[in-house]
Amino acid sequence: MAGVKFRVLLDTKQKEEVFCDVLLSIDDNFESFFNAIIRAYDFQGDQMASFYISNENWDKGEEISLMDVNFGDENQQKIMKTTSIREMTEAPDQKFILVYDFMKMWIFLIECIGVQEETPDGAQIILSVGNKPKEDSKILDEELQMPADESDNDEDDEFGFNDFEDGFSEEDLNSYL
Repeated sequence: MAGVKFRVLLDTKQKEEVFCDVLLSIDDNFESFFNAIIRAYDFQGDQMASFYISNENWDKGEEISLMDVNFGDENQQKIMKTTSIREMTEAPDQKFILVYDFMKMWIFLIECIGVQEETPDGAQIILSVGNKPKEDSKILDEELQMPADESDNDEDDEFGFNDFEDGFSEEDLNSYL
């Protein structure tokens, strides 16, 4: 067995880089890797997440999901708990993308930066650089947010449309009330 070192860079709008180096066994699974990253960035770890195999252009490839969300589909989905790092590492500079919290879209760019003969005892954070943002500091994309002061009503909006897609309004129901 061997140890493998990954640099985990948080993709942020900050001007300074925020990254950590994680050392783990090549035979560890992606769930162990995920938990080390979450610990390194002080996140809760209570959101859905997926790793994606990547290439030199940081394109998303095959997915390795935190949970099985296949719903009985015949194609076997790779799950973090049952997929080893060795199984998905094809090159010495293998790249992965980790997406955490699909609503807030925390994105981690991960690259293998070294291999050692000695196998570590579990995943270890061996370097941490930059000011890590708080998990709740990222707000949802405006398109996904529902304004807090806007209630869902069935009145016509400023363009004369209402929520009903069937063409009926509350006035159409008056005879039944």
